[in-house]
Amino acid sequence: MKFLIAAGGTGGHINPALAVAEELRARYPDAGILFLGTKKKMEAKLVPAAGFDFRSIEISGFQRKLTPKNIIANVKTAFLVVKSTSESRKIIREFAPDVAVGFGGYVSGPVIREAAKLGVKTVIHEQNAYPGIANKALAKIVDRVLLTSVEAKKYLECKNEPVVTGLPVREAILRADRAVSRAKLGVGNNILVFSTGGSLGAKTINDVMSDIMISYKDAQGIRFIHGYGRYGAFVPEKLAAAGISAENERFDVREYIYDMDDCLAAADIVVSRAGASSVAELEALGKASILIPSPNVAENHQYHNAMALVKNGAAALVEEKELAEDPDRVKNLLAELLSDPERVISIGKNAKAMAQQNAKARICDEIVSLVEAGK
Repeated sequence: MKFLIAAGGTGGHINPALAVAEELRARYPDAGILFLGTKKKMEAKLVPAAGFDFRSIEISGFQRKLTPKNIIANVKTAFLVVKSTSESRKIIREFAPDVAVGFGGYVSGPVIREAAKLGVKTVIHEQNAYPGIANKALAKIVDRVLLTSVEAKKYLECKNEPVVTGLPVREAILRADRAVSRAKLGVGNNILVFSTGGSLGAKTINDVMSDIMISYKDAQGIRFIHGYGRYGAFVPEKLAAAGISAENERFDVREYIYDMDDCLAAADIVVSRAGASSVAELEALGKASILIPSPNVAENHQYHNAMALVKNGAAALVEEKELAEDPDRVKNLLAELLSDPERVISIGKNAKAMAQQNAKARICDEIVSLVEAGK
């Protein structure tokens, strides 16, 4: 069998694609697996590093805010759409895949659309509760639509009934043991609040969490682990100015979280953005969380991801615009949770109930069944 996989732009698209590709390779060691992406984004490094063949097409996304600069960029993108369509057609004919799978992002558009036109079986996977523009368009023509969240279904017009498979979660996170992780991190019997805004750092989360940590400077029975990211160097400086030194073991503040599996497993309460992968990890481990969605993402999809949990009593949600009116909103929510351990447990159980088990295997099953049905 031959599998063509289109994924690119962000880790939210690439990592699930790689997880599925690894599962396909484990099942079918002799299968041909080819990734298509762009040479300027992270897939150009991550995919070859994982041992998969990679080819690139030249494509970019349309800018939605119509400034003079963006209008010029959109004209260029329109030409690239034509060029990438031709490039995709050529690669598909050369590789002759049994199935083409798109994991979202603008690179999926021309690849999956051309594969469908050429009679190749096609699949798309939507990571978010609110689908992106590319997948909204592709859902109308592909053979199978796979969803992370059932919430996405109402926003799609599908040729065939979509299937909810969930989103693959890294094996290291699934295997992490709470007791072992807490021992590694030296948490003891303390309540652990884990917060992160991602590898670059989210200014809102950095601002909120630095203020919260300062307010708990003298509190006992609670520990913090916070990842401030590349652009959050002001956080340790702010804490130091408030009398919280880098040697204070109750406040583990780092630029990057290299042991995400241990930090998540050990945590009692998590404060984070609401990207699809983050939400899937919180569900898989059954973690109570306060989610602060990024307002700077396409279609405001992080808000919809967070709301899918909120509707099920599986998380608390604070929008950035709320913090402009009430800067202490997260601090007050955290205080409520810390004073109500039963509520924390209940939220975690509700999150766990939303987890889609064996997502990676289920996605592969759907892809392979489509190929076998076409033989």
